[in-house]
Amino acid sequence: MKIGTSHFTYCTNIHAGENWTDHFNALKENFPAIKNDLSPDASMGIGLRLSQIASVDILEDDNLFIFKQWLKDHDAYVFTMNGFPYGGFHDTIVKEQVHTPDWTTENRVLYTVRLFNILADLLPPGMKGGVSTSPISYRHWFNNDEELLKAKKSGTENILKVAQELYLIKLKKGLTMHLDIEPEPDGILETGHEFINWFEDFLLPAGRLYFQNRFKLTTEEAEKIIKEHIRLCYDVCHFAIGYEPHAEIIEALEQKGIQVGKIQISAALKATFDPDGRNERDILTAFSIFNEDTYLHQVVARTGSNSLIRYPDLPEALNAQVHTGEWRAHFHVPVFLKSFGVLQSTQEDIVKVLKLQAQKSFTQHLEVETYTWGVLPDELKLPITQSIIRVLNWVKDAINNHRYE
Repeated sequence: MKIGTSHFTYCTNIHAGENWTDHFNALKENFPAIKNDLSPDASMGIGLRLSQIASVDILEDDNLFIFKQWLKDHDAYVFTMNGFPYGGFHDTIVKEQVHTPDWTTENRVLYTVRLFNILADLLPPGMKGGVSTSPISYRHWFNNDEELLKAKKSGTENILKVAQELYLIKLKKGLTMHLDIEPEPDGILETGHEFINWFEDFLLPAGRLYFQNRFKLTTEEAEKIIKEHIRLCYDVCHFAIGYEPHAEIIEALEQKGIQVGKIQISAALKATFDPDGRNERDILTAFSIFNEDTYLHQVVARTGSNSLIRYPDLPEALNAQVHTGEWRAHFHVPVFLKSFGVLQSTQEDIVKVLKLQAQKSFTQHLEVETYTWGVLPDELKLPITQSIIRVLNWVKDAINNHRYE
């Protein structure tokens, strides 16, 4: 559905299943009720997640045609896709393997190009489309700065191959689509400033030469192509975990002409330790409830001096010798809840980002991401359709509260 000039939906990576039959069955089971509640009289978008297997399945036989007809019958459309998780994402240990294969590999390029070809066939006329993806790779796979630099350069070269495909699609079909890079804790691109620095120091210099040499373009024309087709996926949870200043990041992007492809609306967990340690045991006990084995739950601790301590997963944080300051943990919790007993959510960061969006309208794609529903503590679970509806209604109200400020 549209709210103002933005398309608004949820990401279907909340639904279990890895082949196209599983994906499609989950949509058929859940989406009609969600649309009926959120957008009964207007079209509603879908943020589609296709695994590698599903992206191959949907192109076999008449699966894509059947899906397009289903979308038409249910007054729905696809405008954004999640191309971050390539393989299994539910009912398996994911952890850092969510980055596999990373952007140093040809498999990541082939998968992403396939997603864009599918999206090009699904996009309504005149609408822009985006696919979000990994921030090049997982930084702890590399032993030193030299290896990291090599991976960053290799990943940049492969991302430019996708940019070329998007440029050619635009020339042939008139469609504008963009690859949305999603910084996250312990990614090679972890923060907003790291993304901006990579964009200016790696992507633009390499991209200018890439497009000038292949298409005989000017420097200005090459840069315009890069900025049109490579954008930032602003995952609010990830930026909140790093205590990032949202207004400063958005302003820097705007000044440099770097676009935000989409906002992923999501919330993390947080808590502040009392200086005298009175609530330490309660906080650690509360965080331990969320210590599950499927996903990475990185923790970033901010000390009294405002320095940051980064833990690669929740167990390392829980086992640390000293617990002080504020903790923020990478666990996508329901955005409509502000408190979880002694823990809180970073819901306030969502409100700040949505307020900036209302003021600046810096993207047209808004997507709620709540994929950890399946591993939430039982007391936080509603039936999945009801949970999605509640999340979307909370965000819709938050957006509308800022529209006329």
